[in-house]
Amino acid sequence: MFEPLPESLQDIMKSEKILVLHYDKQRPYKIIIISADPANRNIPAIARAIGAKRYEVFYVRYKEVQYLLDLAFPLENEFLKTLEESQAEISEDDFEEESLDEAAIEAEINKSVLVNLVEGMLIEAVRRGASDIHVIPKDSKMTEIFIRVDGKLQLWHVHDGIRPEAIAVVVKDRSKNVDRFERQTAQDGFIQRKVDGHMIRFRVSVLPIVAREYQYKLESIVIRILDDRKVITDLDKLGFQGTAKEAFIKAISKPQGMVIVTGPTGSGKSTTLMAALNHVIKPEVNVLTVEDPVEYIISGARQLKIGAKMNFEQALRAILRHDPDVVMVGEIRDRETAETGIKLANTGHVTFSTLHTNDAPSAVSRLYKMGLETFLISYAINIIIAQRLIRKLCEKCKQPIDEIDPAIPLNLGFTEQEIAEITFYKAVGCEHCHGGYKGRAAIHEALYFSKAIRKLIFKTGREIDEEAIREQAIKEGMINLRAAGRERIKQGISTLEEIACITTED
Repeated sequence: MFEPLPESLQDIMKSEKILVLHYDKQRPYKIIIISADPANRNIPAIARAIGAKRYEVFYVRYKEVQYLLDLAFPLENEFLKTLEESQAEISEDDFEEESLDEAAIEAEINKSVLVNLVEGMLIEAVRRGASDIHVIPKDSKMTEIFIRVDGKLQLWHVHDGIRPEAIAVVVKDRSKNVDRFERQTAQDGFIQRKVDGHMIRFRVSVLPIVAREYQYKLESIVIRILDDRKVITDLDKLGFQGTAKEAFIKAISKPQGMVIVTGPTGSGKSTTLMAALNHVIKPEVNVLTVEDPVEYIISGARQLKIGAKMNFEQALRAILRHDPDVVMVGEIRDRETAETGIKLANTGHVTFSTLHTNDAPSAVSRLYKMGLETFLISYAINIIIAQRLIRKLCEKCKQPIDEIDPAIPLNLGFTEQEIAEITFYKAVGCEHCHGGYKGRAAIHEALYFSKAIRKLIFKTGREIDEEAIREQAIKEGMINLRAAGRERIKQGISTLEEIACITTED
């Protein structure tokens, strides 16, 4: 029987990615040790501490060792543990119904250990891979906390018997650039915390909402989790299909011109821009970004933060005098921003930006309606990428559909021959996933500005002919969003229901 390891050696195993797997059944005196680094000098000390006479070391990839270590040594959220212990001592009778009072709120914060709830909430959301945390007051004594995982909100915790104002104050106190006493206007701030050895940034949005009773000043809080470990720097990992990758690389490699990524909030636009910037960043290239707020720190770029003393237009004008080669504008919000971005693209700079539209051709209409001339749009833009994020099927529990109603895939654009040949899968759900889905993948629509597309836009009359642009782009090899979704279904990555929900009809 082997001796239990002291905590100091357990800590070494976790940090150095070493794990005692099992003993050899044929030779009970011999143990098997796995490690991401078989030559690690701590391995003999661990074997001696266990009391093993002989041992053998096997190499296992870093991620796989980390997965097994997480199972062997599950991480404990000390904040939530403290909260559970303290809640048993708190009675709802301790609080009285009364109007907003700072002293009373401070008493509730101290008495209910809400600090542990907020800190524990941040840690738990990061560990679960959430993208956002929603803190929603339901009434004068109840707050619901949701986390968004793989694009879907899930109820994580209901805190009863405590004023929502008290929870809001705790979040505000931990946020930079947020005033705890301001409850009438929207506020934006950020939190920075080290979680499991990695620095995580949290973007905090506070919004006043209406309460049933006028004396309560309730606020909704949404916290975006900015984990740079999720940032994709390799274009191959973006999941471009068909000719989209080739067109994208061609567009961002030009010496000048504009690259626009479109899509709704949470569709991965920033991720695509980060990958594009990492592709073009070199020591001899001056890369400047203008963002509100700055979400991810980009190595090799100089990032400008928009504030009260410098708006988008002022920052872009200043950039022109800062000798840039590549510029990223966080978002095209109005005519002034669009015109300055176009000016940058027309004066020898590669310019990246985002826009909120449903698809790529409608981005052209949006810019035109902002007041940009068609000759500027047609000759300044290199490519417009529209994208969405779809949920991926869990590989452990997905199941083929035995009998399928042909009308469903036909409505999504599949042919009868494809329906006969393709294996369609359904989401089942297991302990490893969220209702049958785990992780997300992107689908893209790449509108490359060829000579024919530029000519179509340049000759536009009073309205942009989106359908003509779309038809010409498809002739040249563009795959629209729904067609890209169909490819994901063919690959067994997603379901008919998911693609139908995320994309619109052709």
